[in-house]
Amino acid sequence: MLKPLMNFSGALAAVLLAASTQAVPLKPEDISVAEVLRDRALESSDAYSHVESLTVEVGPRRAGTKGDERAVAWAQQKMKDLGFDRVYTEQIDVKRWARGHAHAEVTAPFPQPLVVTSLGYGASTPEGGLIAEIVEFADVEALMKAPARKVKGKIAFINKRMERARTGEGYGPAAAGRSKGMRAAAEKGAAALLLRSVGTDSDRFAHTGMMSVDGVANPVPALALSAPDANLLEAMLKRGKPVQLKLNVHNEALADGPSFNVIGEVVGREKPEEVVIIGAHLDSWDEGTGALDDGAGVAIVMETARLIAELPQRPRRTLRVVLFGAEEIGLVGAKQYVEAHANDLEKIVMVSESDFGAGKIWRFDTRIPESKFAIADQMMQLLAPLGIKRGDNKASGGPDGSVFVAQGVPAMTLYQDGTDYFDYHHTPNDTLDKVDPENLKQNVAAWVVMSFLAAEMEGDLGRVPSEH
Repeated sequence: MLKPLMNFSGALAAVLLAASTQAVPLKPEDISVAEVLRDRALESSDAYSHVESLTVEVGPRRAGTKGDERAVAWAQQKMKDLGFDRVYTEQIDVKRWARGHAHAEVTAPFPQPLVVTSLGYGASTPEGGLIAEIVEFADVEALMKAPARKVKGKIAFINKRMERARTGEGYGPAAAGRSKGMRAAAEKGAAALLLRSVGTDSDRFAHTGMMSVDGVANPVPALALSAPDANLLEAMLKRGKPVQLKLNVHNEALADGPSFNVIGEVVGREKPEEVVIIGAHLDSWDEGTGALDDGAGVAIVMETARLIAELPQRPRRTLRVVLFGAEEIGLVGAKQYVEAHANDLEKIVMVSESDFGAGKIWRFDTRIPESKFAIADQMMQLLAPLGIKRGDNKASGGPDGSVFVAQGVPAMTLYQDGTDYFDYHHTPNDTLDKVDPENLKQNVAAWVVMSFLAAEMEGDLGRVPSEH
């Protein structure tokens, strides 16, 4: 446990004590403390050093790898160093896979190399590779509707562009090709799947990511193609000649193994059994160093808890930081957490996750009963000066948080500006230089307001209708 900050004034300590004796959800004294926390975050947040440490000392940390093991050890030690009251892990079971090589080239009519990467848990080509003609589809739905005779023995090429948006809303429609494409291609007898990368950049980097692989009887190689190379193939096909590729891919499926959710708590002074969960995911893909996805989120929530832990007294209820394992391969850590704690979900007052890079926060969404909107309105008094506006009441809580929301847990979401997030997402270009330290300070300032007030308020946020 950290010692109380000596530079917090006696007046502030008195405010905290007075706040604990009154009985309204968000008292003026609570708001005052949150304002102090917000301003401290803007001045002295150390979040950047946390993400710098993670990317330099650990680096890539795909679930079930040695990097993942290092990340779990790093997170435990970092939480202890930051003064969390309790630090522990909970084991989860994950599918494991080893990435090998992936090569692609046009052999006819215009021989050229292509930049590709295997999609997560993808299969290998036969030894020596394969050569086949490509057949283009506008999106995965077109592939799914195509007759098998059109696809059999060929390389199915899904050429769906992702639309750029501040909210990242173009991701879902494009990512459907990644999640469903290999399954559809395999069912129709394709030799392989080639996918225009799910991203918004024009760089010659391919974006990896997870596919739906469970239960596919005869999986085929599946590769993401850089956007410029997808444009190249598109231009070749417009010339009206068959386009033939050679693929040489080797990956290896491994036995299932363990990973961990890493959990740190600032234990509540009055209602320790009631919990506010703020989270991020610890794992990353293996191409970059996972600075944006989700090293920044890890740093934001850990720094939020550190600032709250330095107050002269603990908040009313427990603030629990959960660094989820194996998010990238299907929200595995969150799903197994919810399953393991099914009998305790009623004690979770609110859940929120930071998993959208390091851009400035611009919108605050909730998923709470209408009767509790006044609490969000009070939070907005301190969020608005940060350039944040009120959003809607459809917050997901983040990818991992959505698993809790499906069980009726209230959620809040602090939306970051994701305009360029998908330029780097799941590529070798997801590195520390993309993280702006000043943006991280603004993130922490918003998170510490939301988290402290949710943990300190006298009442709770009720429950929302279950989605399961």
